[in-house]
Amino acid sequence: MLAAGVGGQSERLAGRRRKMAVESRVTQEEIKKEPEKPIDREKTCPLLLRVFTTNNGRHHRMDEFSRGNVPSSELQIYTWMDATLKELTSLVKEVYPEARKKGTHFNFAIVFTDLKRPGYRVKEIGSTMSGRKGTDDSMTLQSQKFQIGDYLDIAITPPNRAPPTSGRMRPY
Repeated sequence: MLAAGVGGQSERLAGRRRKMAVESRVTQEEIKKEPEKPIDREKTCPLLLRVFTTNNGRHHRMDEFSRGNVPSSELQIYTWMDATLKELTSLVKEVYPEARKKGTHFNFAIVFTDLKRPGYRVKEIGSTMSGRKGTDDSMTLQSQKFQIGDYLDIAITPPNRAPPTSGRMRPY
């Protein structure tokens, strides 16, 4: 009788383990999405974000960042890793009044050092538009794996001029 009770108990435990394994299973997408830690801007020192802009709707060529050179259109912004694309758009519009026009398109890209070969690489991360809400507005630098030392390249397209399609970056 004792053996039967133990056998039944082990079946119940095995059932619980199976149930727990299913409940605790985490998808690969959830693992990749690390939760953003809130940043206390009162206690956290801001970073210097070097931003390069164009007003022709295209990003800078990567050779413009080579051999210690950078494009001349540099803005230096002190901000935090939780800065959103909409927040950065507002800061750029303070410096460039012509970009305040409704319908002006801002296409953001991170320019970073390529660790596998000399030079830089670019990764487009999102876009915003003056006077309109968009899906990328709340995207943060941190969520796009921005690292201190990377550059931000913003291709600004005036209203009534369509931004370049999928191959937005000039070849280099």
